[in-house]
Amino acid sequence: VQLQASGGGVVQTGGSLKLSCATSRRTSSNNAVGWFRQAPGKEREFVAHVSWNGGVTSYADSVKGRFTISRDNARNTVYLQLNSLNVEDTAVYYCAVARSSYGSTDASQYRYWGQGTQVTVSS
Repeated sequence: VQLQASGGGVVQTGGSLKLSCATSRRTSSNNAVGWFRQAPGKEREFVAHVSWNGGVTSYADSVKGRFTISRDNARNTVYLQLNSLNVEDTAVYYCAVARSSYGSTDASQYRYWGQGTQVTVSS
């Protein structure tokens, strides 16, 4: 089982990034996928999740209206578009495959995790 997160980088406040999470077809085609993040000295927190077919999405209040999660099952890839970034968004972002077809805000409901990609927002 492999998850490969990419797309992180350094941007200025107000900038945008698009993260990608490449998953193996075997593990992700029937499962929800979520994004979580962890800032230095803080616990990992939920960001967004998308259901197995992309029909249901959910976001943390802190990113609602700024981030968009989507998936392309034909490409076995889940995306997280990050807009209007601020310094509080600086963190390592992780994608994870859920145990079920519909996601959760609870990290324990995710079975497989990628290695993370760093997002740094400078003021």
